[in-house]
Amino acid sequence: MTMTKKLLTSAVASALMVGAAQAEITDNTVKIGYLADMSGTYRDLAGPNGLAALEMAIKDFGGKVNGAKIEVVSADDRNSPDAASSTVRRWVENDNVDMVAGLVASSVSIAVSKILEENDKLGIVSGSAASSITNEHCTPNHIHYVYDTYPLANGTASAVVKEGGQSWYLLTADYAFGHALEGDVTRVVEENGGEVIGKVRHPFPTQDFSSFILQAQASGADVVGLANAGADTTNAINTASEFGVTQSGQTLAALLLFLTDVHALGAETAQGIQLTTGWYWDMNDETREWSDRFMEETGVRPTMVHAGIYSSTLQYLNAVAATGSDNAQAVREQMMDTPINDMFAKNGRIREDGRMVHDMYLAEVKTPAESSSDWDLYKILRTIPADQAYRPLSESKCDLVNN
Repeated sequence: MTMTKKLLTSAVASALMVGAAQAEITDNTVKIGYLADMSGTYRDLAGPNGLAALEMAIKDFGGKVNGAKIEVVSADDRNSPDAASSTVRRWVENDNVDMVAGLVASSVSIAVSKILEENDKLGIVSGSAASSITNEHCTPNHIHYVYDTYPLANGTASAVVKEGGQSWYLLTADYAFGHALEGDVTRVVEENGGEVIGKVRHPFPTQDFSSFILQAQASGADVVGLANAGADTTNAINTASEFGVTQSGQTLAALLLFLTDVHALGAETAQGIQLTTGWYWDMNDETREWSDRFMEETGVRPTMVHAGIYSSTLQYLNAVAATGSDNAQAVREQMMDTPINDMFAKNGRIREDGRMVHDMYLAEVKTPAESSSDWDLYKILRTIPADQAYRPLSESKCDLVNN
């Protein structure tokens, strides 16, 4: 039985069990709002193709929940917390949106989560990285699904330090995500006996990285760590290549690099870069089967965010079916009580702080000789088990956690 058929069978069984509770779904409609950067720095890692992944999940689910319609609205947040807040407030107060999906820029996710909490609606964050989203910024109204800065640091930074990269210079995107990643990387580097000898923060987004790369070179650090993402990362890597950063003996550590970034750079430029990822399209038969369908829809291979949007949407719809309700708290509790076993994660679970924990992976970009196609880009070096990847609850600052 394929994964899709298994999910549909589960949905049908849930629907039969709770058919009598159908009236609890408001207006007989489950309405999902997809909010993401559709045109800017983070377009490729989520963007329009994230919306395609969400719509694939709805189609695979069957298009209805216990007989209720599933509707989707979408908007470009332009990576602006103000624009995103305005959109989500309208969605939940006037348009009866039940769940907000996508959510990429960390500053956007933090702003939106406050509005969701005020209106007791649910959000599932799939694109943002800041670990603070389920730490000091946790709420009972959002779930952080795919990855965050804590395992990025645990994976990439610890591996680079252990391979001899003792002194670091950090180039950081100057907003919530960059600050969180900078903090997590500094902690991991120091815990492993290394030292951050310098740092510089760049505006988000930035086109010209020349002055920042020159400062990093002048520092003499063993490692230049890039605490940014999307087009900022690819621009920084291209500039570093032009300035001969790695040729001069420094290691370039891309702390958040997506498949679409590596594809844009090409294996010739990106070869040898180590990175941490929550998922890879070519890991097994299940990931390949879904990725082939995604590529038919979009023309590209999926990032971990695209896969996470698909998975989290199905988990949400299964929880609505099981509870017979679109009530945010009932659905969130059901999602917490249900292990996640699909093409995205095995034995994943959602903790009380809203963090979905699952295995992460340390990968290395293949050389052109090792790569058999444009999208055959990663070697998986090791698995980082879920209980080692994410911030332990004993260190949590989340008000929902009883430490």
